[in-house]
Amino acid sequence: MPSFRITALFAAITVGLCLPVTAQDAAAPNLTAITEAWLASPHADRTSEAFTHWNEDGEIPGSCAVCHSSIGLNDYLSGPMETVGAIAEPVLLGAVVGCATCHSAAAADLSVVPFPSGEHIALDRGSAVCSVCHQGRASTGAVDTATADLAADVVSADLGFVNSHYAVGAATALGGAVHGGYEYPDRLYAGPFTHVEGLNTCSTCHSPHSLQVSFDSCTSCHAGADSFAAIRTSPADYDGDGNTAEGIADPIATLHADLGGAIMRYAQEVSGTPIIYAAGAYPYFFIDTDGDGAISAGEAAFPNRYQSWTPRLLRAAYNYQFVAQDGGAFAHNPHYALQLLYDSLADLGTVIEVDIAALTRP
Repeated sequence: MPSFRITALFAAITVGLCLPVTAQDAAAPNLTAITEAWLASPHADRTSEAFTHWNEDGEIPGSCAVCHSSIGLNDYLSGPMETVGAIAEPVLLGAVVGCATCHSAAAADLSVVPFPSGEHIALDRGSAVCSVCHQGRASTGAVDTATADLAADVVSADLGFVNSHYAVGAATALGGAVHGGYEYPDRLYAGPFTHVEGLNTCSTCHSPHSLQVSFDSCTSCHAGADSFAAIRTSPADYDGDGNTAEGIADPIATLHADLGGAIMRYAQEVSGTPIIYAAGAYPYFFIDTDGDGAISAGEAAFPNRYQSWTPRLLRAAYNYQFVAQDGGAFAHNPHYALQLLYDSLADLGTVIEVDIAALTRP
């Protein structure tokens, strides 16, 4: 057995602490099955970008180590957590998110989690540790700070893209309680999305070891749905297509695509520089040098990053990225995602042509 597997098993056995388990874990609660599930999960993929990004640097900076190293997360949970998502010192390479990370005494004691917005949220044991790393790295306040005192539709050299970061499921799920998306002034936003008893924490929906969700756990309530995306949570016609039977993921996808189009029109008509989005390339928004509306060769490169930001464009782009980075927004908090998208469209629509007449805001 490889040494890292022995270490994982030893940590799980000696710590002896358990998070709530899902139905798929309960069906096979033996240590071997749990370990195999973890080894196949993204948390154990030591070859992924999440754990190799800093290889050339020789260490992981403290601002990243909390979520990209078990050593960093253990240090953060054991400390005062004064700087959200960061520790003071860098850590060594090579440590994935292992057993002892979530099964430590500090993790078991964690009940209040700080968020980038400054909010501190009391969470159940099955969600607290997960929320430390799935909360994003920015919030409404970060965007407001970046755009303070700037004219809404004037390009500013002082602006750069504000990135919500990745896998922001906890921020989506908690919605307006933590302000993870950009929330426009004088608008009300959905708070924490409350699911049914027994499926209301991160680790009761997602296996805490494989991270997978069992679709069978959904069908007792959502009879007739044949996929997660086909689940409908509201009778309203949010995207105005007349179809109120489609899964809630569909109107989210429609409004997201609409927002992408509106961002491109605004950039062309108001900022004066065409923009294009590349999901897998930092910093995601680039100059559309050939104006074809698609990423062409050489465009998704840092030197070609988009730099003609206005405050209004930045707010909309932040929400576009926030929703894009949570592929499970339709399950985590669909109304919050729809509100962010609708409000971004409405705001852009004050200066360019955006038709939201058929849309419904939750």
